[in-house]
Amino acid sequence: MRLNVADLFCGTGGFSHGFTQTDQFDVLVGIDNKPAAIATFTANHHQAVGICQDMCTVAPQEVAQRLGIGARDLDVIIAGPPCQGFSSIRPYRSINEHDTRNSLGEQVIAYVAFFRPRFVVFENVVGLLHHQGARVLDDLQGAFTSLGYSIALQTLNAVNYGLPQKRERVILLARLGATVPRMPEPTHLYSGRSMARRYALQTLPIFSADLAPAVTVVDAIGDLPDIPAGGTATVYGDSDGAAYGHDYARSRRKALTDLTLHSATKHTPRMLEIIKHAGANRWALPEGLTTSGFSSCYSRLDADEPSTTLTVNFVHPASNRCIHPTQDRALTPREGARLQGFDDDFIFCGSRTQIVKQIGEAVPPLLGASIAQSILDQW
Repeated sequence: MRLNVADLFCGTGGFSHGFTQTDQFDVLVGIDNKPAAIATFTANHHQAVGICQDMCTVAPQEVAQRLGIGARDLDVIIAGPPCQGFSSIRPYRSINEHDTRNSLGEQVIAYVAFFRPRFVVFENVVGLLHHQGARVLDDLQGAFTSLGYSIALQTLNAVNYGLPQKRERVILLARLGATVPRMPEPTHLYSGRSMARRYALQTLPIFSADLAPAVTVVDAIGDLPDIPAGGTATVYGDSDGAAYGHDYARSRRKALTDLTLHSATKHTPRMLEIIKHAGANRWALPEGLTTSGFSSCYSRLDADEPSTTLTVNFVHPASNRCIHPTQDRALTPREGARLQGFDDDFIFCGSRTQIVKQIGEAVPPLLGASIAQSILDQW
């Protein structure tokens, strides 16, 4: 069984890349308005068509014609529009599929109405739960229901699915028909506090202790060679990773010998002094060393815990908690990619700045793979 997928607002295609890891999904198309992200998407989805265009200017009929498929030939639609672009969604009967004035949410609904896939995976940041007083999310659910879909809505933390990072996403899983879809069961145990007040993942019961422990930062990046601030390494430093040997690192590394993207930011002398004293938060620094910033700025990751949520500025300690657990520098793009669940042979296109942003914005492939497997189990 091969199932066809469209990835709307695809970015790097990390989420849909997770679907392909099950080896039963074919990603046919990805649409995004960022040229570097589309270049990354097409570099890793060789059979897919990448469309670099504003989603609101691409009608579903146009996509079907370009792909040479019919209106019922998509099995799954993945959509992750940026939350800040949302406005309230009108009832579906008021949405014109060709109207470039559609809001991002309305455009997703237009695609679902045209292709009628069996499953839709709508993902977004936790802030969507409260955006415009939750009206947008309520309207979105109403639109899916009016189209004949049953809905499951949950906040999932990727750390519970094998990612070495505490990263929460709101997932709306819609299934055509009366059967309510099921979310994937957690595979890893982590009981940290959720950012979400609505639709949070239920606390795992005590008997779930047979789940694997959460993957930690050192599990994910401990095999990568030490480098100083401003330094670069292009080989792994050992032949097969056996010296460290965690399953997570080995899975990302595969049989590669050449190391890419392991280049550290060159910090100023003042920043290096701050980094040298860095602890779990900004308040761990000696008084007067910094004068402003959020509590998570200028802080060091804990080697034996999953990472905090990566941002698009994870190579700059002034922006977020991204200092290496044991080395006096910020994370490298390769380390960020590892914490996001990208394999080391995943190809990133664009400048270093663009690549860092792509990594920080991505939906982790491991979360995509878990949802994909859940869909297969319910097919």
